[in-house]
Amino acid sequence: MSTLELKSVSRYFGAYAAIEDFSLTIHAGGRAAIVGPSGSGKTTLLRLIAGFEVPDHGSISLGETTLADDTTFIPAHRRLIGYVPQDGALFPHMSVADNIGFGLPKKMEARARRIDELLDMVSLPRNMAQRWPHELSGGQQQRVALARALAQSPRLMLLDEPFSALDSGLRASMRKAVSRVLEDAGVTAILVTHDQEEALSFGEHLAVIRQGRLVQAGAPKDLYFRPVDEDTAAFLGDALVFPAYINDGWARCPLGNVMVDDAGASGHAQILLRPEQIHLSHSEMIRQPADGCYGTVLGSDFGGDKCSVLVRLEAADASADSPELAIHVRVPAMHCPGIGDRVHLFVSGGAHLFPASGLDWRAQARGR
Repeated sequence: MSTLELKSVSRYFGAYAAIEDFSLTIHAGGRAAIVGPSGSGKTTLLRLIAGFEVPDHGSISLGETTLADDTTFIPAHRRLIGYVPQDGALFPHMSVADNIGFGLPKKMEARARRIDELLDMVSLPRNMAQRWPHELSGGQQQRVALARALAQSPRLMLLDEPFSALDSGLRASMRKAVSRVLEDAGVTAILVTHDQEEALSFGEHLAVIRQGRLVQAGAPKDLYFRPVDEDTAAFLGDALVFPAYINDGWARCPLGNVMVDDAGASGHAQILLRPEQIHLSHSEMIRQPADGCYGTVLGSDFGGDKCSVLVRLEAADASADSPELAIHVRVPAMHCPGIGDRVHLFVSGGAHLFPASGLDWRAQARGR
């Protein structure tokens, strides 16, 4: 197992910086996801690591080996890095067995046994070895592509949006299966994706890239609940951002008093809440004054197990000259209130603080 380290890596295409001053460390045996919008530089970054592109500045190393810097460049075929592209890229004129064993010497002793081991590793039956790629489902093709990449016992595995062509149910199961295979094999792995849920669930490390630059890196849970800025918050999931006044570890905002994650902060600031932190109940069920706020249901969208409810908040101070505020709240479908119902809203957990960027009482509800 080898630690991957990128130091101040840049790649330019003319005057355009596809990757700029990018630094990241992924420890040996770890699984990391790199997420960003289309055109942010994700695939270019992966191609630099694989050796398909040459960096203009900076260095890339894997373990004790320098793969690329100002004086060194090891070509892709000598890096022992596995690469699984978006579409699997199986050879259509080769059987499953020949695809998997493509990089193995033809005269290799026990070659057939190695192919059988790889089929077992990716949970494909051995009798599938003689099938052709067009006879496989999308999920099976991706498993074959993974087995082919594992055949060389790579030090690092690169996955370039390998599940994007699969339906949502199969994507989730394939992601878990691939993650398990890589963990069992002890291979350091990087998944590049624009899917936030996929990125958050793949491994223990997450990096957000925007316009070729690293925005934030760390544990997925930390980035989700404590993003560095509002754009990152909105990109990683539905976000509610409110202006608030902070005092003694509490924020006074349109939802009432909310605990914040910085006890030493004070004054005006912006706070982040995730919609799942907001809960509601019918106002008549509240038998005594409670913290939080009240609102009226304006509409709802049924989504199976959950409903998205649009609630217009009541101003805490009826005399305050503040614009009307409506937010979306997710609730269990069986408890979905009706349009026109008066509800009570309260917050669980704490809010995350951003630097102040406005003092009005408008919430910026941003969805994916």
